Amino acid sequence: MTPHPKEEWLYEISAKRKLINLNFKEIWHYRDLLFLFVKRDIVTVYKQTILGPFWYLIQPLFTSVVFTLIFNNLGNIQTGGVPPFLFNLAGITAWNYFKECLTKTSTTFTSNQQIFGKVYFPRVVMPLSVTISNLLKFGIQLVIFICFYCYYLFKGYELAPNGNLWLFPAYIIMMALLGLGAGMVVSSLTTKYRDLNILLSFAVQLLMYLSAVPYPLAEATKKFPPFVTNFITYNPMSQIIEGFRYLLLDSGSFSWLGFTYTLLFCLVLFFVGIIVFNRTEKTFIDTV
Repeated sequence: MTPHPKEEWLYEISAKRKLINLNFKEIWHYRDLLFLFVKRDIVTVYKQTILGPFWYLIQPLFTSVVFTLIFNNLGNIQTGGVPPFLFNLAGITAWNYFKECLTKTSTTFTSNQQIFGKVYFPRVVMPLSVTISNLLKFGIQLVIFICFYCYYLFKGYELAPNGNLWLFPAYIIMMALLGLGAGMVVSSLTTKYRDLNILLSFAVQLLMYLSAVPYPLAEATKKFPPFVTNFITYNPMSQIIEGFRYLLLDSGSFSWLGFTYTLLFCLVLFFVGIIVFNRTEKTFIDTV
């Protein structure tokens, strides 16, 4: 009687994992599921709403108008010759992508506990789907920005992108890594401390005003106390927004030191998020 050959398993699920587990092969194997989650995120966000995807357009436009009235007209914030509305729209477009990645990723474990408890798949697929799906929203808002950019060009304003525009994809990647890394850390902590979600919603609103969204860094240096200025300057999101405007509007400041610092910060936070996320996914179902 011949012995049966040993079966080769495609995957072996074990509680023992590497500290940093980026199994791209397994994620690629579940790519159909990843795109399914991306489609779900896009379709269900504004399902059963009156305006639907038009909210992608309304939110940044109204916010830009409010910022222009309050910070530029009332607060006399200077934008270096760039139309204030266009200046604010550029910052809000970048900020919205980071904010959506952060807030949606931060609820990964609590909002998907029913799925996680029933079937196995790489858990990191869920926050990745949020980051990818929000690229569509970012793209739509970027098209709106380009439309107003062309409008102001037609009106006679001297606008031109900076020669370093080729760095634009790097800034998008940094925003994604920053939002994804911070979101995974918060998501892991909320499995035990649910009130962090409430704190996060408040912190995100506060962080927007400390990330140079409604003003340039030069204005912050002139008008804020030194300790606030230092926080804003070394805030990686401030560097991203300032660089975002610099590339598209050739307004503001840019330095390779600031770019390198921001890139390293985003990479470190992303890997910290992966480590915390991997450790939490082993036991989170007992605490959620």
